[in-house]
Amino acid sequence: MDERRAQRVSEALREELSEMIGYELSDPRVSGVDVTEVLLSPDLRLAQVRVALQGTEEERQQALEGLEHARHFLRREIAHRLQLYKMPELRFEPDSEITSGRRVGQILKRIRKGRPKDEPAPGVKKSPADET
Repeated sequence: MDERRAQRVSEALREELSEMIGYELSDPRVSGVDVTEVLLSPDLRLAQVRVALQGTEEERQQALEGLEHARHFLRREIAHRLQLYKMPELRFEPDSEITSGRRVGQILKRIRKGRPKDEPAPGVKKSPADET
């Protein structure tokens, strides 16, 4: 499989899962869950979803149980939204690297890719000093 396509699908899955978990799931166990990365198998049959969990060890375990409980719903909704030929099976795992700071650099790099450095954020007016 083309590596660039796998990266695009992985990023699309990460964005959709983040939005669905953050805004559409009503389970209070998953309220502090952030999707940090999605790793796809080469044949797109398995997606390892790494999540950043907050709270105590018991709350983290309950959040993983809540995600496991919602796994089929999330997979079905993503299949409708992304219209992939093969919808991967979702496996949730805690992201232990998020606390080490190594992943923070990758996340910041992904944010910076969103818009060029010289261009202001959408909705922000340029000041007269910027036009000279």
